[in-house]
Amino acid sequence: MASHHAAAARRRRATGPAPSLTGPASDVHPVLRRSSAPPAALDLLAQARAGLHEAAVLETPNERYATAHLAALRTAAAVLAARGRPEPTSRRRARIRSAWEVLPEIAPELTEWSALFASGARRRARAEAGIEGAASRRDADDLIRDVAMFLRLVERMLVLQPVLPQLRQDPGEGGDPHAGTVMPDAG
Repeated sequence: MASHHAAAARRRRATGPAPSLTGPASDVHPVLRRSSAPPAALDLLAQARAGLHEAAVLETPNERYATAHLAALRTAAAVLAARGRPEPTSRRRARIRSAWEVLPEIAPELTEWSALFASGARRRARAEAGIEGAASRRDADDLIRDVAMFLRLVERMLVLQPVLPQLRQDPGEGGDPHAGTVMPDAG
């Protein structure tokens, strides 16, 4: 068995040169790390998660739908809090725009999500007003699933950012077989 491992090691060495430290980093994979999203964005994400849990346990479809839609709105607000830029002020007052209108400008990768939730805004208003049958059980269930996926996507986008591993500089030359190799940063 030992000869099998030795032969495999020889084949690996014989297949090509060692990876270059200055060449393409095809063998280096990003490591997920927590970023420094603004506290307001993190708070909105926490509120959205709590709202989604609340929507899942509510009884009436109207309440479930309205609460889930509000969780989606808080999720969008977290993106705006993290990435938003103030618009240039002009003398004339700009019209008020919904988060669903602004979100594609700030985060174009969320345009389809924005359109999906914008299309449910009128239904949410009817559900909040208590109009019977504004949302069916199926509408509420579908929205809860969509909001859960949207929330996970935004959390990953804002809280977990890929970071490439840093080069580890070993002080010893020749003595360390890993000296000069790319190693994930321990910090």
